[in-house]
Amino acid sequence: MDTISILGWLLLIVVLVFLLSTGFRKVHQTQRGLIERFGKYKKYAEPGLHWIIPVIYMMRKVNITEMMVNAEPQVIITKDKLNAQVDAQVYFKVKLDEESVKASQYNVFDYKYQIVNLARTTLRNIIGTLTLNEANSDRNRINKELMETLRIETKNWGIEVVRTELKEIDPPKDVQETMNKVVKAENEKQAAIDFATAAETQADGLRRAAIKNAEGIRQATILEAEGQAQAIVKVAEADAKKIEMINIAIQKFFKNEAQMYKKLETVQASLEKNTKFVIDPNTEITNVIAESMAGVVPIVTKSKEEKQ
Repeated sequence: MDTISILGWLLLIVVLVFLLSTGFRKVHQTQRGLIERFGKYKKYAEPGLHWIIPVIYMMRKVNITEMMVNAEPQVIITKDKLNAQVDAQVYFKVKLDEESVKASQYNVFDYKYQIVNLARTTLRNIIGTLTLNEANSDRNRINKELMETLRIETKNWGIEVVRTELKEIDPPKDVQETMNKVVKAENEKQAAIDFATAAETQADGLRRAAIKNAEGIRQATILEAEGQAQAIVKVAEADAKKIEMINIAIQKFFKNEAQMYKKLETVQASLEKNTKFVIDPNTEITNVIAESMAGVVPIVTKSKEEKQ
């Protein structure tokens, strides 16, 4: 074997070793690959080990994880002619399907750079229609409008806008100092209102407690007076019943006395005229006469047998 043949075989072996060693491509789980042949898309590469012919084929690796870009601080003139420094962040990722990965490489030159500039432009358009106070108090609205605009504009880029965050809206230093004073004054005013409200509430509570206490005393006094009145009525009723019983007893007594007096008058009249009466010893008039007149005794009639 001559020298030329040996050199040829050595060159062939070197070429084969070069092709075998440089032709392997590894695609990670967080990546997707686009294989091109002479600059033209050939096939889609999933995660794993792939072998391509060097020089003829080339692989583009695309990161599919969520990424964040900073829109960088910029000065924006608000609706009320104030210069506000605004900064925002955009979170996005390349979609997993083949068409989206291809679009991220073939439909846009540099999606990271372009999405930053698109976010800055969108922020200027949104905040330019708001006053500084509106922009500070309505950040959710700004984030929502920014995300919706980015999603519409990047629809053909093969990426998905996950969320947007408005980091800061800083007014000029002198305006910030004035706003701080206003906020401080508002806080002091609110504190004074809260203190006055608390004092009023406390006074109202004390007043209600005093009213309830007075009402309780009044009710107790009324109940006590009613009890005393009822007791007086009961006593009066009892006294009235006693008086009535006494009156009845007096009337009965005087009635009896009057009857007895009448009987005595009749006896006296009869005695004055020397009238003789036969009185039953069992009658009440006998006792009366016996008590009121001495020497007068009842006349007892004799039976026929005693006369004989």
